Amino acid sequence: MKKILLLLAIFIYSFSAGLNQSFLEPNEAFIPIFTKNQDSLDFKLKLGKDIYLYDDKLKVFITKPEKIEITKELNVPKPVAYEEFIVHFDDLNLTIPYELLKSKVESTQYEIEVKFQGCSKLGLCYAPISEKYLLTLETKTSKVEVKKEEGKTVSLNETDSIASSLKDGNLLFVLITFFGFGLLLSLTPCVFPMIPILSSIIVGASQKESMTASRGFFLSLVYVLSMSVAYTIAGVIAGVFGANLQVALQNPYVLVAFALIFVALAFSMFGYFEIKLPQSLQTRLNKTTDGKEKQGIAGIAIMGFLSALIVGPCVAPPLAGALVYIGQTGNALLGGLALFVMSLGMGVPLLLIGLGAGKFMPKPGGWMEGITRIFGIVMLGVAIWLLDRVLDARVIIYLWAILLLGSAVYLKIYKHILAQLITVVIFLLGVILFVGAVSGATNPLNPLEKFTSSTTVQSSSERLVFKKIKNIEELNQAIKESDKPVLLDFWASWCVACKEFEEITFKDEEVIKKLQNFTLLQADVTLNDDEDKALQKMFGIVGPPGIIFWDKNKNEVKSSKIVGYKNPKDFLEIINKDF
Repeated sequence: MKKILLLLAIFIYSFSAGLNQSFLEPNEAFIPIFTKNQDSLDFKLKLGKDIYLYDDKLKVFITKPEKIEITKELNVPKPVAYEEFIVHFDDLNLTIPYELLKSKVESTQYEIEVKFQGCSKLGLCYAPISEKYLLTLETKTSKVEVKKEEGKTVSLNETDSIASSLKDGNLLFVLITFFGFGLLLSLTPCVFPMIPILSSIIVGASQKESMTASRGFFLSLVYVLSMSVAYTIAGVIAGVFGANLQVALQNPYVLVAFALIFVALAFSMFGYFEIKLPQSLQTRLNKTTDGKEKQGIAGIAIMGFLSALIVGPCVAPPLAGALVYIGQTGNALLGGLALFVMSLGMGVPLLLIGLGAGKFMPKPGGWMEGITRIFGIVMLGVAIWLLDRVLDARVIIYLWAILLLGSAVYLKIYKHILAQLITVVIFLLGVILFVGAVSGATNPLNPLEKFTSSTTVQSSSERLVFKKIKNIEELNQAIKESDKPVLLDFWASWCVACKEFEEITFKDEEVIKKLQNFTLLQADVTLNDDEDKALQKMFGIVGPPGIIFWDKNKNEVKSSKIVGYKNPKDFLEIINKDF
C-alpha cells in the first residue's frame, strides 16, 4: 500500500508541475527570417530557449515554377546526436545561391519553401511548419552547369551530374543513356555472380528437353526481366523513402539462408534429390497446356528477383544519380524507368549466354549429367562467395581450399583426358589455397602472400591506415582535430566494390603517395544500424562504397564526392582537381 501511495504522490506532483510548466508558442519557438542578397537568398531560423530542430525534417524546396528539393545541395550546419535523434540546437543559417536555382530551372521568379519541425527539451513537440518566400530576380539568364561553393566555382560531381541530366534531358535520351550505363555496369563484379546462376538454370532445363537458341534466350529474358523489376522496386523505395532494400538484405541471416539455398541447389544437381513445387501447386499448374513450362518460368523469375537483391547489390554513380533525382523531385516514374532500362543493359551478357545455349549446349545424356554436376560445384562456389560477406576471411579461404580439393576428388570419376587435366589443375589450386590458409593468408586471389619476398614488407609499411568512426559525433571530432584534408570512406564487409578499393586502388603507389597528405577516416556500415543510416543520410550516400572529402579549412568538397568503385587513375583524376 505504501508503494502505491508513493507512486500516486509522484504522479500528482508530476501532473501539477506539468500544469505550471509554460511552453513557448510556435511563433516564439521558431522565428524565420528571409534576406535577399545580391547573389543569394539567406534564410535564418532563430530558435527559442530549449528548442531544437530535427535534422531529417529540415527540407528546402523550389516549389515554383516546378517542385525540386535542393536540401542536399545546401551547406547545412552539422547536426548533433541527442538521445535517439539527430538534431540542431543552434540558430539555423542557410544560404541559397541564385546560381543553384538557375541550374535547376530557368526563371525570373522562384517560390522557395523551407519545411522544419522541432521540439522543446521540456517535453513538447511542435507540428511541422512551412515557410515560403517569393523571390524575383531582375534578369532571366540561361541555365548553368556549375554551382558556387565557398565562393569558388566548381564542377558538379558525377552523381549530381547524372541527376541533373535526368531533369534536363528528354525521355528517349535519358533511357538510351541509362541503358548505356547498364552495359558498362555489366562488366563489373555486380553481374559476374549471376552468370553461373543463370548458366546452371539453363543446364538444368536442358536435361528435361533439348535446348534451342530461342528457348535459352527466353529463359534468360525471364531471369533478366525479374532482375530488372527487383532493381527498379529497390531503387524507387530508396529514392522515395530513403530505405535501401538491397542494403537491408545484406545481413548475416539473409545471406546465410540464401547460401543454404545454393547448397541445396548444388546437391540437387549432384542427383541426391529433385527440387519441385508442392504437389497441389503442380496439379493446379498442370491443368493448363503449358503447366510444366510455367513451373520452370516461376522458379527462374523468383531466382532472378532474389539474385538482384541479395547476390548483386551495386551502388554506382548512375544508380545514385537516379536515386538523388527521385528523392529531389518525387518523380518515381522517370527515375524508375531509368533504373529499369539500366538493369536491362546490365542483363545483356546474360541474354547472350541464353542465346548461345542452344548452339553450344550438348544434348541430354551421360555427358550432360557431368556438366550438371560441374555446375553443382559452381553453386557451392556461389554459396561460399555469399558467406564471404559474413564469415572471417581466414575461414573463407579454408572453404575455398576444401571445395577445390573435394571437387578434384569428385571429378576423378571421369576418365576423359580433358576432365583428368582439369582435375589435376583444380587439385593443385586447392593445395595452394590450403597452404595459404594454414599460413594465415586472407585473400583467395593471393594465397601465398605470406611467402612473397621483400615486396610484401615494403608494401605493408606503406599501407594506408584508416581511423574507424561510427557516428556523426566521432566524425565531427575527427574533422575538428585534423590539420590536413580529410577523406571519409564508407565501407561494408558485404560490399564487393569496397574490396576492389582495398585490393586495387588503395594499394596503388601513386594513390598511397597522394593520400599520405590526408586524414583517412572509415565508416563501417556493415550492420546498417541507426547510426550507420544517419551517417549515410547526412551525405546522401545510398550505400557503400562512397567517399566524401573536406579541405584544410574543414569545408566539404562536394565536387569530389565519389560513389561506386574507381580505379587508381580515375580516383587520382577526381581528387587532383581540388587537392
